[in-house]
Amino acid sequence: MPTLNKIRAALTKDPGRTPPADPHLTRLRIALTAFFAMDGFLFAGWVVRIPAIKAQTGAGAGALGLALLGVSAGAVAFMMLTGRLCRRFGSHAVTTASAAALALSIVLPPLTHSATALGLVLLVFGAAYGSLNVAMNSAAVDLISALRRPVMPGFHAAFSLGGMLGAGLGGLIAGSLSPTVHLLLLAAIGLLVTAVAGNSLRAHPAPAVPERLPAAQESGPRHGRAGRGRGLVLVFGLIALCTAYGEGAMADWGALHLSQDLDAGPGTAAAGYAVFALAMTLGRLSGTALVQRFGAARALIAGGTTATAGMLLGALAPSAGAACAGFAVAGLGLANIFPIAIARAGESGGPDGVAVASTVGYGGMLLGPPAIGFLAEAAGLPTALTTVALLAAVAAVIAYATRGAHRAGRA
Repeated sequence: MPTLNKIRAALTKDPGRTPPADPHLTRLRIALTAFFAMDGFLFAGWVVRIPAIKAQTGAGAGALGLALLGVSAGAVAFMMLTGRLCRRFGSHAVTTASAAALALSIVLPPLTHSATALGLVLLVFGAAYGSLNVAMNSAAVDLISALRRPVMPGFHAAFSLGGMLGAGLGGLIAGSLSPTVHLLLLAAIGLLVTAVAGNSLRAHPAPAVPERLPAAQESGPRHGRAGRGRGLVLVFGLIALCTAYGEGAMADWGALHLSQDLDAGPGTAAAGYAVFALAMTLGRLSGTALVQRFGAARALIAGGTTATAGMLLGALAPSAGAACAGFAVAGLGLANIFPIAIARAGESGGPDGVAVASTVGYGGMLLGPPAIGFLAEAAGLPTALTTVALLAAVAAVIAYATRGAHRAGRA
């Protein structure tokens, strides 16, 4: 698969060679960074209005969980199709079209008045969201190969920064603007960014990067090593699932926990996701240095342990301020677990390893919303959110148990 080959090349790129900066590539990098930031900005703007839209639809926790499943279901359903569209029309064109679709679809949720209608429009929103993520990441992989520099963490930090800004803006205006007006404003901003950044993508075609086939010796004729590699891929996929579950839970349920369980106002409820996004941004900006200094295994163990402590505080704290502090700690812990796990799966199983681990990981996004919703109805939302801490602890235990494989891969 060409896309997976490009991902493989990006994950294993030698960072030692840094050619002189090319203005053409620099402009492409700026444009793609804008798309990543806009993606996080729009998604956070939707997230902070979930409590208001829940009240508008009259949905219970379980019904809301099923409706929120539409975002993940739509995203996963369109990911495979988007890969084919990128191969046919180019990742730049698909990135621009998907970004415009995301900006337009964000105005749909506040127009609904039932959980069923909300779930249906969230399928559309999720399809645009998933399509944009695949297309812009595919474009970023091409750019990374041309730059010969591991700049992918910077793109994902831009996504987190956009999420922080979107949540912060939502906190400022949530009390004075209705969800309809707020999300309409975000749609206008998204279309403006798409027009400007998309024009830059059209003016600067994607760099031509030769495809790289997976090295035959990595799978080799030794079936024992191949089987062990497949097992490690599944292990790293499970680690990715644990962190994706936590990120999805924070996005969908964090603001509601603050407003419903801790009587926080709209601004404070929005701030909960804002501090989480800020912590994710800081963690991802320092992720490359962290792995280089301590190694992948220690980074995963430390991240899972930190996220466990943070989510226990965030879920069980008696005040909104303490819960926000817990969300920040959890954001730092979760920041780099998913990218490290996907990279290690690629080293263990090549392009197929990346595909399998990514599929398993995104299962966490599908599992999170309904699982939290049903648990919230049965035992309350604070108790349901402790499952995020539980899965983060599972990720840390798995990383510790497989630390020998990390050392072998690094050697």
